[in-house]
Amino acid sequence: MPFGMILYSEVKKEAGSLTESLFFDTDCLSAFLWVRNESLLPKLYPGKIIVPKPVYTELDRPSISHLKARIDALTAANLITIQDIPVDSDEYETYYQLTENPAPGHKIIGNGEAASIALALHYDGIVASNNLRDISTYIAEYSLKYTTTADILVDALNRGFITEDQGNTIWSNMLAKRRRLGAPSFTAYLL
Repeated sequence: MPFGMILYSEVKKEAGSLTESLFFDTDCLSAFLWVRNESLLPKLYPGKIIVPKPVYTELDRPSISHLKARIDALTAANLITIQDIPVDSDEYETYYQLTENPAPGHKIIGNGEAASIALALHYDGIVASNNLRDISTYIAEYSLKYTTTADILVDALNRGFITEDQGNTIWSNMLAKRRRLGAPSFTAYLL
């Protein structure tokens, strides 16, 4: 792990409970949506799930309208929050820099990843993303906490929301939907 990166699970061990909001990028959120396990997120982190508006927009495509419908259902039930990034805000300045005008030596990243980083930075939250290859430089530079789909499943296991067998089923279903999780099974990830 590069210097400056703080994995949420490490913070949790020290802090004991989650007080910060989780700002999801599209890949991390859709991993749960694709396998119909999105209800696990508000159970684990009630009142802490934030979907940046650019992530919501990325999920608003006719070919995946069922994913957006599940987000809409969670929003209607007040289980998650969709958060806009006002153009005249500091977070928009960060978002714009990450998506359009990066500092020398930095690369442009996707809208969902950039929105998650910008909001987590300005609201002292946690970035929920699987795309560490693209975001790790920014996570380290801004000293942000982050979590991944795999870490969330481990948290669910540790808190008794799922069993290891259920974790393996969810993991397998996510892999079948072409989600990259870093191990062939949940059990293998745990080792």
